[in-house]
Parts: sequence; C-alpha cells; structure tokens
Amino acid sequence: MARRIDVTGTDGVRLAAWEFGDPPKTDPAQDGPDAGDGHGGRTGAGGCPGVLLLHGLMGRASHWAPTARWLSGRYRAVALDQRGHGRSDKPPQGAFTRDAYVDDAEAALEQLGLAPVVLIGHAMGALTAWQLAARRPDLVRGLIICDMRASALGAASQREWAQWFESWPLPFATLADVRKWFGEDDPWVERPNPARGEFYAEVMTESPDGWRPVFEPEQMLRSRETWVYDAHWEELAQVRCPALVVRGLDGELGRAEAQEMVRVLPRGQYAEVADAGHLVHYDQPEAWRAAIEPFLDSLGAD
Repeated sequence: MARRIDVTGTDGVRLAAWEFGDPPKTDPAQDGPDAGDGHGGRTGAGGCPGVLLLHGLMGRASHWAPTARWLSGRYRAVALDQRGHGRSDKPPQGAFTRDAYVDDAEAALEQLGLAPVVLIGHAMGALTAWQLAARRPDLVRGLIICDMRASALGAASQREWAQWFESWPLPFATLADVRKWFGEDDPWVERPNPARGEFYAEVMTESPDGWRPVFEPEQMLRSRETWVYDAHWEELAQVRCPALVVRGLDGELGRAEAQEMVRVLPRGQYAEVADAGHLVHYDQPEAWRAAIEPFLDSLGAD
C-alpha cells in the first residue's frame, strides 16, 4: 500500500509525500481536535508520533518503503519526494538551493502535521534534515543522519560528478540494462553490487527511446553545487535534539569524520553497518533497522 499526499513547497512547488504503511491505531479518546490532518492520517502531536524520511540526491521516496513500512507499526512514517525527484515538480527554472530543500521539508512537516518529528535522512537528505533541525528545533525531537559528510567536498568532486553523468549510456534499452550498468559496469562500482543496480532502476522511467532517469541530471548538479563547496559543521553544532550518525563501513562517510560529527553534535550518538556501502538502508535493510532501533527506542513515544 502506498498513499500519496500532495504538499506545497516553497515557491508553490508541488511535492509528493508518501505513506507506505498504515499508521498505528490510537485511542480516539486520547486524540485532540487537531488529531486529523485532513488526509485521513494522524498528526505527530494529536496521534502517533511522526517520522519524515528524506532521500538523497537522485533518490526517491520509494527507496524508503521498507523502512517506512517497518516504522509504521509505531509511527506515522512519511517519505517525501524532494523537488526535482520522484513524482514531485521539476520546474526548469526552479530553485535547487539548500534553502529551498530545507524550506520544502519544513512546509511538509507543517502541512502533514507530523511535528514534533523524527527526521531520518540519507546523504543530501540527511544534510537537509540536520539543517532543518538546527533552524527549527521546535519541530524536531530526533534526528538520524545516514552516510552524509559535514566537510566540504570541493570543486574536484563536482567535476567528477559532471563527468559521471556524461558517462551514462542513455537511453537504456531495458531495466535489465540499467541494473547491469549501475550494478556492474559503472566505473564507480568497485565490485558487483546488485542492490545499487536496483536502486537506480527505481529512478528510471520509460520514454519513447528507452529508459531514462525521472530527474534531470542538470538539476541534480545545480542542487549539488549549492552544498559541495561548503562545510556544514556549524549547523551540526546547533542541533539540540538527540542525533544518531550512521555510516556503512564501505560508504562515503569515514569513521573519523563520523565520530567527529558525533562529538560536534550536542547529543550525538554513533552506529555503523557492516557490509554496507553508501546506500546503507538499501544495501543492508535488516542491519540498518537494527542500528537505528535502539536510538528510536531511547526517544520514547512522546
């Protein structure tokens, strides 16, 4: 089951939010008059506690579906297609800035009635999550950062990404070709990784000449250039709620930097997932759940 809820982001951009499982039932006698969100769900304040899941660059809400279904036993878990991604708007001249992504997430929280929320973000979505937590501590009661660096990545990284996009053999003739290229043939793949192939198959759509990404690569580069040149330690230090930094042992976030992030966070904790790369929650879903469950338990239901 996947239920779509349209929300309006900054500048009127239409965003698609998704529930992949039924939220837990609550006692109607304990629900306040604002417990309904206008869409048949429960709010974070009046019903069950809320979770907002934010995917990374080039991702989509469906990448969170297994996590969201698992969470739905105790939370109202909503995954957001961020601007330029999934089923959300991709305005050609739209803003793909850090502020726009953070503003969108804030608008989604308020329109969905999820606050005070647990934010769970992967990669770029994790940066959005901790920047929102720093800006609006009243809206966020817990934060999970999945494999995102706080240090600046620099111009060389941006050039590498531009060259990587140019190397994609578009269009792909079949989804099997997508899975094979991203899982085996992509020069960025060190060893065969079927999960990576499946991850990218989810962000492809069929066009008259074959399979192409649902996003515009140029928009992805525009988005990325708004954060790769800067370090983001200052915002980490401003996060007041409990925060968990999770890394895959073979991911992009090194152990030393992850532990420094934990030190900088006022209430930081650390976890790592073995045999996982950058796509931690997608590579090793069971180990990912085991890594974050104790942290979620520590937050309680209130």
